Amino acid sequence: MSKVWEFFENMNEAVYASDIDTYELIYLNKTARNLFHFKDKAAYKGKKCYEILQQCSSPCAMCTNKRLKPDEFYEWSRFNPMVNRSFLLKDTMVIDDGRRIRIEIAIDLDIQEMTKKTFSQFTDTEALINEGLRCALAEETPEQSINTLLQYLGQMFHSDRVYIFEKNKHGNFDNTFEWCACDISPQINILHNIPPEELGTWLSTFQKGESVIIRNLDDIMSYDPVVYETLMPQNIKRLVTSPISRNQDIIAFYGIDNPPLDRMDHIAFMLQLFGHFIDSMLRRRDLVKKLENLSYYDQLTGVKNRHALNEQLASLTKGQSLGILYGDVMGLKQINDTLGHQAGDKALLYACENLKSHFPAECVYRIGGDEFLVLIPGITENLFQSMIRSILADMAESSVHLALGSVWVEDCTDNAEKALSEADARMYEDKRAYYAKNRQLDRRRR
Repeated sequence: MSKVWEFFENMNEAVYASDIDTYELIYLNKTARNLFHFKDKAAYKGKKCYEILQQCSSPCAMCTNKRLKPDEFYEWSRFNPMVNRSFLLKDTMVIDDGRRIRIEIAIDLDIQEMTKKTFSQFTDTEALINEGLRCALAEETPEQSINTLLQYLGQMFHSDRVYIFEKNKHGNFDNTFEWCACDISPQINILHNIPPEELGTWLSTFQKGESVIIRNLDDIMSYDPVVYETLMPQNIKRLVTSPISRNQDIIAFYGIDNPPLDRMDHIAFMLQLFGHFIDSMLRRRDLVKKLENLSYYDQLTGVKNRHALNEQLASLTKGQSLGILYGDVMGLKQINDTLGHQAGDKALLYACENLKSHFPAECVYRIGGDEFLVLIPGITENLFQSMIRSILADMAESSVHLALGSVWVEDCTDNAEKALSEADARMYEDKRAYYAKNRQLDRRRR
C-alpha cells in the first residue's frame, strides 16, 4: 500500500486510513497530520482512529464502516468539533493482503476558496475518472489500456493531442504513446531522444509535483525560447503537462495540447489524478515485457529460445522459402569440466555472436544446452548458401568450433518438419566427423 500512500501524501484534501476490524489508524497524509497537529507518523502509530480523530473512547456512533464496499464511495458530511470545521467525507474500502482498510477523503467545506462551482467540479471529476479507468482497464493489454485512456482524455477535453513522454536509458525523453484528433498530424515518430535541456523549466516544475500550464504559447517566447521553438512548429497554442514520478524520480510526463482555455486548471487537476494510474499501467507494461522476455528469449545469450521457435514455425506461410541451419558447440562438456561453467558460458556466447555476425540476429535461436538453430523464412537459396560459406570460412580461424547442418526448401509448409530433421541429421554427421578427428574431446551426445 506504500504507493497508495505516496499518491495521497501531497493532496490538498485530508486523507486517513484505518483497519476496519481493529480501528487501528494506519495512515494520515500531510494535510491530515497538519490538521490534527501531528509532527510525524510516529505520533499516531498504534492509536485508534476514534481516539485520534474524534477524541472518543469507543468506536463512533456515526461510523460508516458497515456501509463500505470495495470500489465504491460512500459520501456524507459532518462537522468535526476537534478542528472546528465541516467536511464532505468520501469513504471507501480497499483490501490489502486480506486486511480490510477504510480510506476517507475529507474535503473542507469551510475553506472560502471552495466555491460551489469547485465543489461540483470535484464530484463530477470522480465520475469522469471512474469512467476513464473503466474504459481503459477493459482492454486486454497495458498498451491498449494506455491508448484508450489517452483517447478518453483527448475527447473529453476536446483537445488536439494527448501524449506520454518516457525517460529512456540515456536520460532523454521519448514520445511513446499518442492520441490525435482526426485532423491533427501525429508527432510520435518524430519526437524521440529529447534532452532535458530542451524542456526548459519543465523538469524543475515537475520536481515540485506541479503541472506546467501554458495558456498562450507567445507568452513564453522571451523567457523559455527553447521550448517555444519546439512547440511552435507543432501548431501548439496552449498545453497542460503533468509529471509521472517514481521514487522521487521523474520517469515520464504526459500532457494535452490545445484544450479549452477555460478548463485548463481543471485539466491540470485531472492529469495529476490520472498520473498515478498511468504509472500503474506503465509498470504493468514493463512487467509483461519482462515476462515475455523470460518466455521467448534465452537469458544467457539473449537470442530467442525454443518457445519462440515453435511460434515462428507455426506462423510460416504457404509458398514461403526457408533456410535452416543447426549448430552445435563442440567440446562444451570438456570446457565445463576442465575450465568451469563460466568458461563454458563464454564459449556459448562466442558461438552465438559468431552466428549473429553471419545471420540476422532475430533468426538465431538457442534450442538446447549447446545447440543453436538459425531459421530464415523468405530467403533465396543463393543468399542462404552464401551465408553458410561465410561462416564456414570464419570458423576455420575461430577458437570455438560449431558442428553445422543446413537445408534450404522452396516451400516451408510442405517440407518444414522433414527439412528440420534433415538439417539436424547433417549437423550430427559433421559432429561425428569432428570428434573422429579430435578423439580426446569428451562428447556429450553421440
